[in-house]
Amino acid sequence: MTDNVFPRVLKPGQAFPPIETACADGLLAIGGDLSPDRLLLAYRTGIFPWYAEDSPILWWAPDPRTLLLPDELRISDSMRRIMRSGRFEITFDRDFAVVIEACSKVPRPGQDGTWITREMLNAYGVLHEQGYAHSVEAWREGHLVGGLYGVSIGKAFFGESMFASESNASKAALIGLTEWLRKHDFRFIDCQVHSPHLESLGARPVARDRFMRLLDDALGHTTLTGSWDHHN
Repeated sequence: MTDNVFPRVLKPGQAFPPIETACADGLLAIGGDLSPDRLLLAYRTGIFPWYAEDSPILWWAPDPRTLLLPDELRISDSMRRIMRSGRFEITFDRDFAVVIEACSKVPRPGQDGTWITREMLNAYGVLHEQGYAHSVEAWREGHLVGGLYGVSIGKAFFGESMFASESNASKAALIGLTEWLRKHDFRFIDCQVHSPHLESLGARPVARDRFMRLLDDALGHTTLTGSWDHHN
């Protein structure tokens, strides 16, 4: 990390600065836009947006990075029983708009309001239409009770947010996604920053330079665009 460095203010069309110039907390740049091209460029270069409703767009590249490698997924015995019981039906890309909207309304400890602004909702809706953003849904008796969404490029999945209206529903969605990604030879889920919930499932900190090597490998593969609902 570079200490005592102010993040760069992006002008229209300006490229991101090198991620090594990020501030100690991972903040890299301010401003720019959420166009599909800029968002995809950000993910391809190890950067993601995260900001509040009353803030300019903030771009981050933290070190370390929290990753969940599919082969390192940890499932508790109780959660295995839940998954085997068929309590939840897991689907992909069935209701992206409802999932991201639900994620935007989840109360977060220590946060006042949401970082999934209307601008973010619209931007990721466009990425979904283009086949890059995907949702995972957990259903119970025909009702959507949990899910998550993120962006996929190459063999990388960049997780953005999750929600649950029923206990264990978001965990079931993440387990379903991770097992699907492992089957399709994905390299990692980028969880961005640490949380005890993600750590309990096997996510761990990875140094930024190693993350970038893993990302480079993942981007060397074809992106599975379009709806994932039709892929086994």
